[in-house]
Amino acid sequence: MIYESGDWLAGGDLEVLDRIRWNDGLDSYRLTPNELRVKFKEMGADAVFAFQLRNPIHNGHALLMQDTRRRLLEEGGFKKPVLLLHPLGGWTKDDDVPLPVRIRQHKAVLEEGVLDPNSTLLAIFPSPMQYAGPTEVQWHAKARMVAGANFYIVGRDPAGMPHPDKSLDRDLYDATHGALVLRKAPGLTQLEIIPFRVAAYDLAKKRMSFFEPERKQDFIFISGTKMRGLARSGELPPDGFMAPKAWKILVEYYQSLKDQ
Repeated sequence: MIYESGDWLAGGDLEVLDRIRWNDGLDSYRLTPNELRVKFKEMGADAVFAFQLRNPIHNGHALLMQDTRRRLLEEGGFKKPVLLLHPLGGWTKDDDVPLPVRIRQHKAVLEEGVLDPNSTLLAIFPSPMQYAGPTEVQWHAKARMVAGANFYIVGRDPAGMPHPDKSLDRDLYDATHGALVLRKAPGLTQLEIIPFRVAAYDLAKKRMSFFEPERKQDFIFISGTKMRGLARSGELPPDGFMAPKAWKILVEYYQSLKDQ
């Protein structure tokens, strides 16, 4: 990617840099850290918790965000915790859902009330996905801290990188690696790390629930690959997996690929 960027790359201390405009209809979501802080103040936030994702939101993600808000209200004593829903807006893998489609899908989740639109701020985090493991985990967390977040939900691992030794048949990082790195990282004293709780589809309750090992037979894990397969074929996921309007947007996107 560096070689493809051309002969010159800017580095060091930059004193003047014009604001970058993409003119793609999404610039209103590309808020600077200072603009985010102003928005939080306007919303009356007394706590801000950030959630990063590069995929469409299913109800397992929503459950984690809902539970974090509940804990901040009930256990943290906060009156108006605000969610910073902060999807990656830079380069992602070629088979990932494009940013404009993801933003429409996220908006549908808010419109359906799965996430409270009155206590959620949807903004684009204009960073590429570099799969840089612990280094990138710290960058993601510190960038949100600068933007005013004081709680950060950490994903299951640093992007699920496969181990280079194929014979091991496992990811390079442990599932708790991201949270462990951030607990030891310097400069994060203003940010409380909230580990990602695993959610799966609960066959007994017919909805997404936090995984309970003692009744693992009741749970199924719907991977991103499985989700994309269902969307491509126009099939419906299990009831309660994703907000219907949000699912429709994904199906329309994957169906459109058949015509290309």
